[in-house]
Amino acid sequence: MRVVSGIQPTGSLHLGNYLGAIRNWVRMQDEMAQDGGQCLFFLADLHAISMPHVPADLRASTLEMTAALVACGVDPARSVLFNQAQVPAHAELQWLLGGTARMGWMNRMTQWKDKAGKNREGQSVALFTYPVLQAADVLLYQATHVPVGEDQKQHLELARDIAQKFNNDFCAADAPVFTLPEPIVPPEAARIMSLRDGSAKMSKSDPSDMSRINLADDPDTMSKKVKKAKTDPEPLPSDVAGLEGRADALNLVSIYAALAGISADAVLTQYGGQGFGVFKPALADLVVDVLGPIRQRFVELKEDRESLDAILARGAARAREIGGPTLKAAYDALGLIRG
Repeated sequence: MRVVSGIQPTGSLHLGNYLGAIRNWVRMQDEMAQDGGQCLFFLADLHAISMPHVPADLRASTLEMTAALVACGVDPARSVLFNQAQVPAHAELQWLLGGTARMGWMNRMTQWKDKAGKNREGQSVALFTYPVLQAADVLLYQATHVPVGEDQKQHLELARDIAQKFNNDFCAADAPVFTLPEPIVPPEAARIMSLRDGSAKMSKSDPSDMSRINLADDPDTMSKKVKKAKTDPEPLPSDVAGLEGRADALNLVSIYAALAGISADAVLTQYGGQGFGVFKPALADLVVDVLGPIRQRFVELKEDRESLDAILARGAARAREIGGPTLKAAYDALGLIRG
C-alpha cells in the first residue's frame, strides 16, 4: 500500500488544515509504518504557480510549510517529505499525460469553473491543466490510495480516467504502466469552518485573519480568536439535532469534538444548556492545549533553514528514486527515445 498526498505551500497552515488533513496524514504514516506500507507527502509548489504569486513568498512559504508539517508529526524518517520542484518527473509526466487527457474532461472540472469564474480567457494554462499535474503527482509513484476531501474526488476520478486510457492505448493488457489509485475518505476527517462565518470553510485565502486559527499564532492570539468567534445568543442544545440551522454554533462544537477526540453529542452532553460564555473559554483552553506544543515546535523549526533544506533534499532524492521507473515506462510506452 502506498499513499500519496500534497498540500500547496501558500499562506499559513491553520486549524482546518490540521484537523481536516494533516492529522490524518500523521495517522496514516503511523499505520503504514506498522503495516509495511509507505507514505509520500509533498509541498505542491508547482501547483502554486498556476495563480499569481510572489516568488520570494512562495520560497519562504515552502520552507514554513515544511516546518509546520514536521511540527504536526509528519516524520521525514518514516514518510517521504519533499517539494515538487525538486522532482522534475512531476512536470515531465504531466506533459506525457497531456496527450491522453481530453479537453472535454478538463472543461468539466468544477474547481476550474470556480477558480476561473467568468474570465476564463484570462486565466493561465497552468490553472486549466492543474488536474493533469495532480494526476501525475499520484500516478508517478504508483499510489494505491490517495486521501481526498469532497472537493477533490473529481480530480482523483480524472486521474483514474487518464491512467486507464493510457494503459488501454499504449500498454499490453497484462502490463499496464499505471496503478489506478483508490480514494481514502477518512470518516473522522473534520470539516472546519470559518470563525467569522460558519457556512464557509476555514481558508488561508480569507482576508480576515480572525476567521482562522493559524499554527503560527501564539496562545493568547488563539484564545482571543476563539472567544471572538461568531455565535448566536441561544444556549447549546443537548444533542446535535438541536444545532440545525445554527452553523456558527455547530462549527465551534465540531472543533471541540475534533480536538478532544469525542463525538459532537458527547460535547453537548457536557455543555448542553450552557451559553457560549462558558463554552468558548473551555474551547479556547483546549485549542491552546492541543496546538500550543505544535506551535512551539514550529517556531523552533522554521528558523532552522539548513535542517529544512536537508529534509526536502533527502525526500526529493527518495521521490526521484521511487518515481524513476514509472517515468521511464511511460516514455517507453509512448515510443519516445530517451537517453
